[in-house]
Amino acid sequence: MASPADMERIRASLDTSQIKEWRSIMTLIVFTLTNINVLFPFTIPVFVPRVLLTVFSKTLAALRISSPASSNASEHKGGFFVRLTFPMNFVTAPLLANLFLLAILAIGRVEVSGGIIGANGIAPYDIMLFFLSLAYIALSIDASGLIRYLAYRVLRSGGNAGYRLYLSLYCFFFALTAAIGNDPIILSGTPFLAYMTRVSANIEHPRAWIYAQFAVANIASAILVSSNPTNLVIAGAFSIKFINYSANVVVPVMATGVILFPCLLYIVFRGDSLIPKKIEMHQLSDEARAKTPINPNIPMAKSQNGIDASDIPNKVLPLEEIMNPYIDKVGATFAASILAVTLVTLLVVNAVTSDGHAIHAFWVTAPAAIITLVFDLVWGYKNRHESRRIANERLADSQLASSDVDADAIETIRSNDRSDPSEKGEKSPGQETSHQPRSPLSLQTPQKPTLTTRLADRYRSFRIDFPTASTVLASLPFALVPFAFCMFILVQALVTKGWVPVFAHGWDAWVTKTGTVGAVGGMGFLSVILSNFAGTNIGTAILLSRIIQAWQDIHTLEGTAISNRTFWATVYSAILGVNYGAFSVAFSASLAGLLWREILKQKFIHVRSRDFLRLNIPIIAITMIVGCSVLIGQVYIVRDTSPYNQ
Repeated sequence: MASPADMERIRASLDTSQIKEWRSIMTLIVFTLTNINVLFPFTIPVFVPRVLLTVFSKTLAALRISSPASSNASEHKGGFFVRLTFPMNFVTAPLLANLFLLAILAIGRVEVSGGIIGANGIAPYDIMLFFLSLAYIALSIDASGLIRYLAYRVLRSGGNAGYRLYLSLYCFFFALTAAIGNDPIILSGTPFLAYMTRVSANIEHPRAWIYAQFAVANIASAILVSSNPTNLVIAGAFSIKFINYSANVVVPVMATGVILFPCLLYIVFRGDSLIPKKIEMHQLSDEARAKTPINPNIPMAKSQNGIDASDIPNKVLPLEEIMNPYIDKVGATFAASILAVTLVTLLVVNAVTSDGHAIHAFWVTAPAAIITLVFDLVWGYKNRHESRRIANERLADSQLASSDVDADAIETIRSNDRSDPSEKGEKSPGQETSHQPRSPLSLQTPQKPTLTTRLADRYRSFRIDFPTASTVLASLPFALVPFAFCMFILVQALVTKGWVPVFAHGWDAWVTKTGTVGAVGGMGFLSVILSNFAGTNIGTAILLSRIIQAWQDIHTLEGTAISNRTFWATVYSAILGVNYGAFSVAFSASLAGLLWREILKQKFIHVRSRDFLRLNIPIIAITMIVGCSVLIGQVYIVRDTSPYNQ
């Protein structure tokens, strides 16, 4: 029995009168509109007076911030206004929503603190630091060329049996995700499949491989508490021991994995154009195979017109980079070893601690990422002279192909770069007078330096001297950080503005009418849908945990009991839903989905939102039906109808 003080606290927490206030209503409206905007981004036209834009541009040029050439771009004849566009997407929409709610005093320090620092044992900053630090290590491995090499070798050895290779990769990703979590599989497995399918000559589109990998990574992540941040949230909210957690989800998850595979192979992705029975490989020319592999992370030096040739967008990954890959063996070995040690340490720490929040995950991953970054910087600095030579040679080849520079001059430049006397502290003959032809870095037309050009030159030099570190840092999904924090704040605003008890009363009414079966089906459906509309599946896990806790308080206040069977059926169906919900309607259903899309985009595989929805609808329908059906049978076997005690 709860004490009088506890009863008073529960009564206060279930007060729904606050939702009648206009700020609470506005919070719910803004939350809904923001999530719709994330699903359907658009741009807003902004018309700026041309004279104002011209004055601003000339001011930048006068202050030597930008060059006169770029500042004169707005002076071309036209109308009185210049049409600009402002994007409303997954970065800007949540940020503007939070600023608006702050301006009308609908949220304040409590909501902002709860959405960033955390509340009730949930620490969003821990999740984001863990996410970014692990991403750096995995992307460093990719930049070393190891994943390209492995993808080529796997297809070369297993391509004779396409179905068997599909099954092998399916089982491999499933087992590895169950052990180490979904983020490492997304970070390393996605580029692996991008490389592997690019090498194939008769795989029409990589969708069968990448969608299967993404689904598997989010199905198997439900098995261990440590495999997904959503699991940590729910397990912590209801004090579920790690061993009990796994014992209750392993059967529904394994059943889902077993039944999904033949559905993918024979229904969703049927056809030899997607999963060939025998995979044929592209063939490189003898000339391409004979070339010495060059580090693709090293950009070209600056060309005569000031354009970095490596920034020109390509439509597909160059075959030479995969079939004759450059491998930084030292960097690959170091980064792979750090990742292995980090993941093993995480597993050990989670196994020996009884509370998932006793040890923050980023305490393990952040030092590992810093060590990897320091190594990449030191290793790049040690090999900087070779990187500069390669950059100049690549530019020389480009200029020779476009006839910008005489062929004899290019060959002289190459000779000078291969044996540069200045690096040995010597002075070349005739250095005081005129040189031989100068390096492509110095062939550009002299211009007055500006802040923009100086920063561009410094950044270009940094990319050449530290190719791995610069490539990885540029690839890190920093844009996901403000999105995640802003969405966590919006979810916290719903909690503090009285909407949680309203949702809890609605849930109680549903369960009263439908029983245990309705609890599983209803919570499974809600968790999948809300993953797309409540600030990713992590935000959904936070919100649903609060709703289930309020549901408990309703029965405590009324003096009635929730059955043991119904309560745990609700909790574990929520766990299945927030994990499976990542592959459902939108990329923003999970941070892993947003990261998956960005990695594929970097590999020139563009996945459209409508294709993501269309292809995932049958997958999420199959997985949720199987998972929830098995869970219903399980709770009827192992749970009774005795009252649940907290």
